[in-house]
Amino acid sequence: MARRFRLHANTVGAGYRQLEESSWLESRKGSGVYVCAQQPAVPSGIVLDRLVADFFRSARSINASLAEIRSSLRQWLELQPPDHFVLIEPDEQLARIIVSEMRKVVRFPVENCGPKDFVADGAVPVAMSFSVNKVRKYLSKDLDLLTLQLRSVGGSLAQYLPASRTALVGIASGWAPFLKHARTMLIASGFHPDCLVLRDVTRPGWRRGLRETAAIVCDSLTAEMAKGISRVFSFSLVAESSRRELREYEKFIQNDVDP
Repeated sequence: MARRFRLHANTVGAGYRQLEESSWLESRKGSGVYVCAQQPAVPSGIVLDRLVADFFRSARSINASLAEIRSSLRQWLELQPPDHFVLIEPDEQLARIIVSEMRKVVRFPVENCGPKDFVADGAVPVAMSFSVNKVRKYLSKDLDLLTLQLRSVGGSLAQYLPASRTALVGIASGWAPFLKHARTMLIASGFHPDCLVLRDVTRPGWRRGLRETAAIVCDSLTAEMAKGISRVFSFSLVAESSRRELREYEKFIQNDVDP
């Protein structure tokens, strides 16, 4: 092959090695090199590149100009419905919790970013109700913004109260307002402050002392991190009305896409 195509033998050898590493070829000692019986999955990016290349070849075959192709593509892209949610939230710890909860409600991918980093392509922008004014400053006026309501920590705890006021209770979260509001609610219900063990999960050693508590109150994301600790009470921060709205919005988009 090197002689036929006037290539260096090392170049041909490197090509064979790369095909073997990619699971296209296999070497059989004393026999030779063979194409693998089961072909590897082609990355979606490569498939997409091939489709785009085929499109441009077809467009060029009818003598379409680059300006015409670009204009047509732009129109088609603008007509495509969104395919993922993006939570725009400046508080990184809160964003991690809300994204975790959203992923349990919808099937579309869910991402998050800061207000200045939002890219509208194919995205449904989402913001917490108390962050809307900050977020709106960085969005175009004609862009719809899905707003999520925050569930009351007090309302979430109410179903478990009253409880034994002398029990040692842990409160764990990476979001400071959760720690604050849960503590306030428990104290108001009769718990002595000395009976409450607060832990910020963003700090090392946050599990220390929690195993000795009668129960742990935490957000849904922290609950996933607290495996191995008994009696963990997880509370979703997104209100049920907003969870329902997310499901309905996704269903609306899917109905718009399906024939």
